[in-house]
Amino acid sequence: MRPVYGIITFSFIAMIAIIVLISYQPKEYPTDYEQLSTDERIVIRFSHVVGENTPKGMAARKFAELVKERSNGYIEVQVFSNGTLYKDGEEMNALSRGDIQMIAPAISKLTELVPEISVLDLPYAFYTLDEVHEFVQSDAGNKLTDKLKNHNLLVVGLWDSGFKQISNSIRPIEHYSDLSGLRMRIMPSNILEEQYAAVNAQTKRIDFNTVFNQLQKRNVDGQENTLTNITSKNLFSLQNYLTISNHGYLGYFLLFNLDFWNSLPEDVQQLLTETLAEVQEWEWELTKQLNEEKLQDIENCQCIQIHYLSDEDQKEWEEKFEPVYDYYKNHYGDEFIKALPKNQQE
Repeated sequence: MRPVYGIITFSFIAMIAIIVLISYQPKEYPTDYEQLSTDERIVIRFSHVVGENTPKGMAARKFAELVKERSNGYIEVQVFSNGTLYKDGEEMNALSRGDIQMIAPAISKLTELVPEISVLDLPYAFYTLDEVHEFVQSDAGNKLTDKLKNHNLLVVGLWDSGFKQISNSIRPIEHYSDLSGLRMRIMPSNILEEQYAAVNAQTKRIDFNTVFNQLQKRNVDGQENTLTNITSKNLFSLQNYLTISNHGYLGYFLLFNLDFWNSLPEDVQQLLTETLAEVQEWEWELTKQLNEEKLQDIENCQCIQIHYLSDEDQKEWEEKFEPVYDYYKNHYGDEFIKALPKNQQE
């Protein structure tokens, strides 16, 4: 007859094995998510102000789709594009209040919170998008983005819009002196104000969603933006001249409300982080492709006069903008300027 204690021992071991197996099962999200209420799901409201056909707009949709797929709908990212939920000047406050959980503002807008971030606004700070990525992912870049935590903001990624070009309705901009006297729309950034002050141009801080109307009413003569943004808002239809200057970077930090992020389970944070990293790489490649396509479209339409800066022109522009770097150093120090890829020793 089999000893009783043997049966008990075997049963006990089997029970322990089952517990161990269960504890090591990967996280499985509810499959019947349609039956879950909003309170039972994790809902992330993601507001941005550009069109759905821009790199940011397309990346936002891709991120939402991948998160839904990978969580079986347990995590829902609701995307509100074109400022339909909150306008350009409203979304930051909405994020701080917790009315939305995620935004992707132009980096220039964050300089009002952390002025040092305006190192990314400096003219000709970067010559390639890869240099931007290298800087943002460096120790100096991490130090910059960590400063936003003091404002309850967490940076979880960087999406490109590309390099900015200059358009206006008055005259061709072939030399920097041609900018003198023009009224230019800019984003909220002291560095951008100094940039145009260096060439005797006037500036007006105008929200992106109202730029078309302001150009139409002739309240400003011109603006600077990337080709994808210029075409998505049809700004070139109101402008006669476009200069391909590549004089400044325009990108977006992906921000979460820090309190909301910290409230998420660790496995949810991991899913979001991994998905964002994947979408970021995809968005970077998409940006390069779309800006090239939009330039070709504008060339083909022959609806605006285009001037390309030569290498010699660019050197002259860079020299003219040196006082902007002095302004930054005098106000915010030179730590982050020294960390720029172009200032690194070979």
